Amino acid sequence: MDFKSSETITGPRAEDHLPHTAQAAVKIVIVGGFGVGKTTMVGAVSEIKPLTTEETMTQAGIGIDDNYGSETKTATTVAMDFGRISITERLVLYLFGTPGQERFWFLWNGLFEGALGAVVLIDTRRLEVSFDVIGRLEERGVPFVVAMNTFPDAPSYPIEDLRAALDLSEDIPIVQCDARRRASSRDVLMTLMHFLYSLTMSEART
Repeated sequence: MDFKSSETITGPRAEDHLPHTAQAAVKIVIVGGFGVGKTTMVGAVSEIKPLTTEETMTQAGIGIDDNYGSETKTATTVAMDFGRISITERLVLYLFGTPGQERFWFLWNGLFEGALGAVVLIDTRRLEVSFDVIGRLEERGVPFVVAMNTFPDAPSYPIEDLRAALDLSEDIPIVQCDARRRASSRDVLMTLMHFLYSLTMSEART
């Protein structure tokens, strides 16, 4: 019996194929509180069409989710965001954006597994949502850099004041970024890679 399907099976898009020159792949997580711009950053910097798991926010989240400072946000990540960027012809970063709402934090353990480092996105209007995020990274021993996402109405503070407020050591880089812009987001990732390299060199000297 001949069987014909009306569905066409297609493979990955040509632009999604891993570059043939790639020799090393690194897993990076992008973390932060609710509404700080994690999905935006992954989407802006990814060279492939990003995978997102955003769902529309409903009445069920009222009283559970803290959306202070992001009241106009209508969707939220419920599992992860995923993207990819080639830093050089040989080095590829796989980006995993974590859900920001605390009730989805149980998913973080799997996302952190095998991660070489992390970017902590912060909103200076709501620094308090970053405390637990940074604490989790420190508990797991995941190296990280901090990136201040520049929202239009967000206050600007001196780097050292932010470092003190977040209780960060002097060696952890703090940079400013616009998560909507690819070049700015890529600069953050490069800062992380340089930081990870410096840590590797320090360990090699000891």
